[in-house]
Amino acid sequence: MISKSGWSPIQHEIILSTNAGNIHIRSFCRAGEIHGYAFDGEFGRHAQYRSLYTKKESLEQDAVREGVNVVLAIDPGDTIIGFGVLDYPEEGARWFDLGAGVMMELKVIEVCRRWRSAGVAAAIMNLMVAHETVDDMILYLVGYSWTWDLDGAEKTAQAYRKMLIDLFEPHGFQELQTNEPNICLKPENIFMARIGERIPEDMRNQFKWLRFGVSP
Repeated sequence: MISKSGWSPIQHEIILSTNAGNIHIRSFCRAGEIHGYAFDGEFGRHAQYRSLYTKKESLEQDAVREGVNVVLAIDPGDTIIGFGVLDYPEEGARWFDLGAGVMMELKVIEVCRRWRSAGVAAAIMNLMVAHETVDDMILYLVGYSWTWDLDGAEKTAQAYRKMLIDLFEPHGFQELQTNEPNICLKPENIFMARIGERIPEDMRNQFKWLRFGVSP
């Protein structure tokens, strides 16, 4: 399987036209580039919600690691108004056990509230999976309902869950069952994965068993 060093990141860009100006969405942003942008103040604490990333420095720390894909959405004022991070699981995590460099986690995707109807999240997703080696890997995401902005989206947890599925499924993700304890805490929680086309059958079977914490 591919290792971290197998990634040769090439930055891609999507320009999203909106009534408020063009939004530039860029993949594989490095720490120096991120440092030069402002960070929208909506990524912070709200009455019923706290952003997963409240500081630009958190994105910079992700971007210095080899192979990590930090995707930014930049407004006409050079302010980060959306972001996504595709990162490797930490050693010791269940999903690391399939082998170093095999799995990557869609760690976070967030768009500030006033831009959420402009198609920014879908554009970020396009660049999260736009890489020539993506079919040699298993990408996964974990959705915990207690981290969702239900108040800002004006949705129930079940409706928000459906919205996430609709966002990820067009990019090859499918909902899968797992007994991972944190995911099982609430029925609204969700685990999804995108299994690359070039993943061999034996690796697919190992992943199936890994989802339930057992060895074949």
